[in-house]
Formats: sequence, structure tokens, C-alpha cells
Amino acid sequence: MSGMRLLDLPLIRRVRQNHAVEHATITMLMARHRSLPLVGGRSNHRGYYVFGAVETEQLAAAARDALVRLQRGEAELAIHPNCGTNLVTTGAMAGLATLAATAISRRLQASLADRIAVAVMAATAAVVASRPVGLRLQRDVTTLADVAGLQVESITRSQLGRMVIHFVAISSAA
Repeated sequence: MSGMRLLDLPLIRRVRQNHAVEHATITMLMARHRSLPLVGGRSNHRGYYVFGAVETEQLAAAARDALVRLQRGEAELAIHPNCGTNLVTTGAMAGLATLAATAISRRLQASLADRIAVAVMAATAAVVASRPVGLRLQRDVTTLADVAGLQVESITRSQLGRMVIHFVAISSAA
């Protein structure tokens, strides 16, 4: 694997690309259908799932448009503020900041009230700082807006109780 980065491995690259298309699709859906209930997604190497009460035709139009817009260079569509990357980044940074603040204040023999206050301040600062870090991680690690040669292959709809689940299969153009 001389010279090849982990993020460039074909399987990982495809997950990152599909993640970008997932974000762009959800962005397009939410912009077009403002009354749409909460929608979420999950990507893998074959495509991505969209969870939520979305009509298949609405999803198909949004997915096609999202892919075209990414292919035209609208890379910002690959970044979504509600991405799990941001949530994980925020949780990790807040947890580590709290742990560090608690350890330092304990070492300084601060009172319990002071240790709690320091931990809350550290966690709050970490939450604020985590936003740009999470967005940067999306841009550089978890998504890849370079989706040239990809196309929507199919969309399948299923339902689990009241939960509507679609799978958008993405393939390389022939």
C-alpha cells in the first residue's frame, strides 16, 4: 500500500462519497419541503439510507439533483451541520475537556463546587470549539465531494412500523 492513504482506499473512498451525496440529498429535501418531519441518514459503500416520512419521488428528485450539483462543484453541499461527525466530535471534545478540567482541579485540591464549575466551563468551551472542528472533519475525513462518475442506481422503500426507510443505491456510471 505504498503511497496510498487510508482515506483513499476504494471502500473508504466510496463511503465518503456516498456520505457527501447523503448530506446533499438531505439538504435539498429540507430546502424544498420545509414542513418535512425530521430526516436522518446513514451511508455505506453501496449508497445511503434516508430515515423519515419522505415520498420516494421527492427523495429521487433530491438525490439526482444533489448528485448533479456536487458534480458541478458545489462541494459545500457535502457538509451538514447535523451530521453525526459533529455530534461525535462535540461529545469527545466535551468529555475530554471535562476529564482534564476535573483532573487538574482535583490536583489543585479545589472544592467540589469549584471542580464542578471548572468542568462545566471546560465542557462549554469545548462545545463551542467543536463546531468548526466537526465541520473540518466532515470536509477532510468523513465526506468526499468528488463524486465524478457516480449515479443513482435505484431507490428502494421499506417501512418498519411507522418509520419509512429508503435506500439510495449509488453506482459508478458505466
